Formats: sequence, C-alpha cells, structure tokens
Amino acid sequence: MSVAVAEAMLAEFEQIEGQMASPEVASDPDRLRSLGRRYAELGRVVRVYRAWKDAKEDLESTREIVAGGGEDAELFKPELAKAEAAMEELDEQLHDALLPRDPDDSRDAILEVKAGEGGEESALFAGDLLGMYLKYAESKGWQTQILGATESDLGGYKVAQVAVKAPNPPEDPADGVWAHLKFEAGVHRVQRVPVTESQGRIHTSAAGVLVFPEVDDPGEVEIAPNDLRIDVYRSSGPGGQSVNTTDSAVRITHVPTGIVVSMQDEKSQHKNREAAMRVLRARLLAAQQEAQAAEEAETRRSQVRTVDRSERIRTYNFPENRISDHRTGYKAYNLDAVLGGDLGPVIDSAREMDEAERMERAGD
Repeated sequence: MSVAVAEAMLAEFEQIEGQMASPEVASDPDRLRSLGRRYAELGRVVRVYRAWKDAKEDLESTREIVAGGGEDAELFKPELAKAEAAMEELDEQLHDALLPRDPDDSRDAILEVKAGEGGEESALFAGDLLGMYLKYAESKGWQTQILGATESDLGGYKVAQVAVKAPNPPEDPADGVWAHLKFEAGVHRVQRVPVTESQGRIHTSAAGVLVFPEVDDPGEVEIAPNDLRIDVYRSSGPGGQSVNTTDSAVRITHVPTGIVVSMQDEKSQHKNREAAMRVLRARLLAAQQEAQAAEEAETRRSQVRTVDRSERIRTYNFPENRISDHRTGYKAYNLDAVLGGDLGPVIDSAREMDEAERMERAGD
C-alpha cells in the first residue's frame, strides 16, 4: 500500500515539475506559488521514496550474489548486512513520510489577535501577543504585514490582523508557517497587575487568537460577486474619533455565511478592500475545512482542536514569570523571553503532541 501511494505521489510530483516549467504558470505568481507549495510537500516523500527504491535494488542484487555461493558470496556477506540495515531504516523513513498530515502545513497564515474580557487590560495584552508573534516570525525568517489594526485608548489593540509569509515554499511542509502557527488559535489568559490598577491587585483577563491558512491562489475559494455586500465609511481611531476625511474604510459581508471583515488601516479604499478580501478568503477556506473536518473527524482531529475558538490554551502569569500550555502540560518560567519572541519550545510541545497522535492513529 505504501509503495502504491508513493508511486502516485512521484507521478504527481513529476507532473507538477513540468507544469511549473511552462510559460503560462511562470507568468502567474499565484498559480506558481500554489504549485510550488504542493511540489515542496510532495518533495519530502519523493526524496525518501527514491532513496528507498535505490536501496531496494541494491539489497536485491546483493542477495542474489550471496545466494549464488562461492568466493563472491563470502565477500558480499558484510555488504548484505549493511544493505539490510539501510533498507530497514528507509522503510521507517518512508512510513513516517507517508503519515497523514495536515495538507495546509506548508501554507502561509493570517493571524488575528482580538481583545476579550478585561477591557483596556485585555487590549494591552492583545498588543503584547501581537508583538510576540511578530518577533517570533522575525526569528524564523518569515515576512509579516499588518493587514489591519484598531488601537485602544492606551495603545493596545482591540483587533489586529497580520499576514505571515515564508520567503519561499519550505522543502519540508513541517517547516511551514501554518505548521507552526495553527496551534496558537484559542483563548490566551493573562494574570498580572494592570496599568489601570492603583492598588496593585492581580487581575485575570484574556485575548483571543484566530489563525487561518492563507489562500495563495484566489481560484481556490470561489466567491460570487453577488454574495458580497460592501460598505465604505470613514476610518476612526481610539475613542471613535474620525481620523480620515474620506470614506476609505471598507466592510465586506459574505452574505451566505454571515462572515464580516472590516479594514481601515490604509488611507486607500482600494488597499483596504484588497486586505479585507485576503482575510475573507482565508476565513472561507477555514470554514470549508472545518465543515470537512466534521465529516472526517479521525483524519483531521488535530485541525479541529487547533481552531476551537473557545478553548483556553495558555496562561501567561507575570508575577511568577510563568508560561503554561494547558493542552500539552508545558510549563516554563521564562515568560519575558517568550514575549520577546522565544516561542519555539512552547509551539514545539504542541507539534510533538500532534505528531504523537498521528503516529498512534497510523498504528491503529
């Protein structure tokens, strides 16, 4: 079964290789990036499978020599042992490479941070989270773009959307932006003394994080023009005061689903509309995947968990400088470093948990 699957993936890999070399695809950046993402995803399996095929041929020829007897057989017995060991190792590698994984892992992502319960303190914490993600992305060599943001009176964020993009499709999908950031979706709780607290009492508030896989080819998500209601209005700043004299802010409503996206960060109505459509496509793709996940719960169980909007996933305790992940049991006393972008070990704990679950399901 594994060999048949690997052969099919090799055939698809070679087909995409030919498509990417065509002038039509080369002149279409969106299509090229979409194919490049799938090409990179297949590449990991193809590399292992080609090595597996070479090792299999080597093992079979060595076995024939040893089975033939004579002086050559004695000389090749040590080689046979090496070939069998190499084959056993590549069997495991091929099995691991073919494990079902999230097909979006190599995608870029759109991350949204929203203030929750706690008023101004929650908005300040949302700003801390946004800064943490921007610094983490920088440490990974990813590019970031603030698509939209609404500031609070004290400089926090009521809501902010940021696009996170890898410069090139990763060779291994596990190195993709979505493969890392998808585990951030959920409710993040903070425990600290708010700047508005005069008596030094510790308060608990929360901010929400939503993460969507970026749609790199607009053709992936069909949006009928008649399904959109587009409103324009004047941008407003903290406290609601008008900050623009023209109707540059854009609100797009996808009527069939009720999804609403608003953008007012740019002074250009065209740019705000473009940013809003990027977020809308990502949300619609996520909605489609969640619907599919509900039908295929076993194969997409981890995906369902990571997009649970109500799940409290992490606590940031400032008095103890402690970070705790409630899904994995991860705990460390370096909160200051984590907020400074050292988020890798926390995310890795979720990735390792997901890997273990996929391995367990594959063995059932």
